Amino acid sequence: MALLAACATGRGPVATPSVAVAATPSAETGAPVPATTAGPASGTVLFHDSHFHLLNYIQRGPTAREFLDMTAGRVGRVAMFGIPLQQKWDYFLSGDHAPDYYLSTNADLYYYSFVDAVIAREYLSLSEEDRSRVDPMITGFNPTDMYASDHIERVLLTFPGVFAGIGEFTVHKEFVSSKVAGHAASLRNPALDRILATAAEIGLVVIFHNDVDHVRPSETPQHAAEVLDLFARHPGATIIWAHTGLGRFVAPAEGHVVWLEGWLSDPRYDHVALDISWDEVARYIVGDDASADAWANLIGRHPTRFLFGTDAVAPAAWEDYVANYTVYDPLWARLDPAVRAQLERLNYERIFDAAIPRVRAWEQNRLTGGTGG
Repeated sequence: MALLAACATGRGPVATPSVAVAATPSAETGAPVPATTAGPASGTVLFHDSHFHLLNYIQRGPTAREFLDMTAGRVGRVAMFGIPLQQKWDYFLSGDHAPDYYLSTNADLYYYSFVDAVIAREYLSLSEEDRSRVDPMITGFNPTDMYASDHIERVLLTFPGVFAGIGEFTVHKEFVSSKVAGHAASLRNPALDRILATAAEIGLVVIFHNDVDHVRPSETPQHAAEVLDLFARHPGATIIWAHTGLGRFVAPAEGHVVWLEGWLSDPRYDHVALDISWDEVARYIVGDDASADAWANLIGRHPTRFLFGTDAVAPAAWEDYVANYTVYDPLWARLDPAVRAQLERLNYERIFDAAIPRVRAWEQNRLTGGTGG
């Protein structure tokens, strides 16, 4: 009971003052370069990170304390999670080579539920002040399993006061999906509907990865209609669609921005936001001036619907971590300061600050003998 009492504390937002980013001359050309390119000065909070993996595919990474020390004064809040999939080290495939990434071997991936206990332990090791910077997420469930919702509830009740949401979890992802042992995840699986219904009931934020197409693109992106149908079926769930459906091997179709514009303007999907995490996605968004202009205009028309995340995986140094932010400098330069503030900080605060009290109330109700949220 002492643990439950210690865990059941609330968390409030961290103050994140707006910062004017100055330009510095380039050492090579003398032309002005945004200060963000060289990394922010200590004490300058640039963004909240809506998409951060503390651990990698073999469940290794920095401690939460090390990460917060590395980003102190430069990053506000962070949605922190591990990776729900463990890369198997199959000696008969790779011998003494120990793979640490899913593209390093042909061996299976498998769901690793203990990741949620690791993230909870890391969070609980922090001081009360430092916990206010971290919004942990539950990831260690199999989205093809009708019992996945039971796992989510069990984690919340084992570690009350800790978690704010679920994800990042994956349904369709290029070469990952085919490597996962067992039944392949699907947008049509009722287990996924059950997960989203549970998230809606409890109030959990959902960070959801689903490629909009296959690696070999279709004339019409393969999963576009199905993912919108899924979103429409769960209007009560607060969903952040990771990477807008893009990925390392899944490039945007010619009309991707126009397609996003269409459904972002449809009130049936007002509960869905998108993150622009991952440097692999940045190369599509800011790959050329025309693309950067199109995305800046899209975000400007829907400023409450986008969040920034790094999608950094177990970074060892600030330079590695912040590179996923500075790669977006061409986009930042095109955004109105008020729109940029929404994307970098304010949308995160609005979404997570609305969710956390609901999750705490659901936990309290269940722990004191109630039956639901």
